[in-house]
This record gives sequence, structure tokens and C-alpha cells, in this order.
Amino acid sequence: MKPRLMFALLLTLFFGHAAVVRAAATNAPSNYQIKVTMKNGKADPNTLLIATQEGQFELDTLQKNPVKINSNDVPVTLKLNGTLNVLGERKGLLRLFLGRTVPYITGSYSNSANGSSATYSQMQVGLQVSVAVTFGQPLLVQEDDSGQVTVLVTREDK
Repeated sequence: MKPRLMFALLLTLFFGHAAVVRAAATNAPSNYQIKVTMKNGKADPNTLLIATQEGQFELDTLQKNPVKINSNDVPVTLKLNGTLNVLGERKGLLRLFLGRTVPYITGSYSNSANGSSATYSQMQVGLQVSVAVTFGQPLLVQEDDSGQVTVLVTREDK
């Protein structure tokens, strides 16, 4: 093989490989923080914060204040799940479900030994949305007489 052709082939292989390495480095995964803030009237706001990469996320946790039924504390669960798709350096598509279980009384009965008692069940309620987000800018996704829900998605610097 002629030296010039061999040199050209080596340059092509070297720079071609270097371009692939650079492309892989710029497409490295980033971490994102998804912060959901719920404001209910004059009470202090409640916040859920989750760190994730692009793709699916899920958080199941307990609300700090349980509900009392029959003098028993009944836990209320909080759920945040969804998908984050990155559309560019500053934009993304966020699909999320924000919900909780709510205990409710389904019946009551009297007992001569213990007095009256109630049976309960739990129902899941929540908000499901699909919104375009700009990283670093809060977005109001729900508001009514009982309060509002905002979402803030931030991208951690590489």
C-alpha cells in the first residue's frame, strides 16, 4: 500500500473514531429534578421532589398527617409517577400522575361492648397531565378553589 494512501486511511480512522467519541460524550445522560408543589388555601405548601434521568419515574410515600377513623390513624399514601422525555437543551415533555389515597367511611355499626364503630375503604384520587416544560421555569398545571399545583423540572449541569 502506498504511504500516502495509508496515511489518509489512518487519518480517516483516527478522526472518524474521535468524532464518534465526541458525539457519545455530548449525549451522556443528565440528571433532572422534578419538584411538585401543592398549595392548599392558607396552609403551608406541600412539596414532592424526585431526581431522575430521562424516562420513567415513580414515587410512593406516606403523607405526614394520617386520617383518624375509629380513633385509629389511617395512613394516606402519596403517588407521583410518569415519564420525562427530553426534547432539547431547554425543553421536555412531562407526563405525570400525582395522586393520593383517601380513606372514606363505608358503613357503621354498634357494638354493646365497644360502642359504635365504622368500616372504611380507600379511593385513589389525583391529577394526570401531559405538558411541555421549559427546564428551570415553574409551570402551573392545576388550580381551583381548593389550591394549585405547580411543577418545576430542572436539569443538573453536566
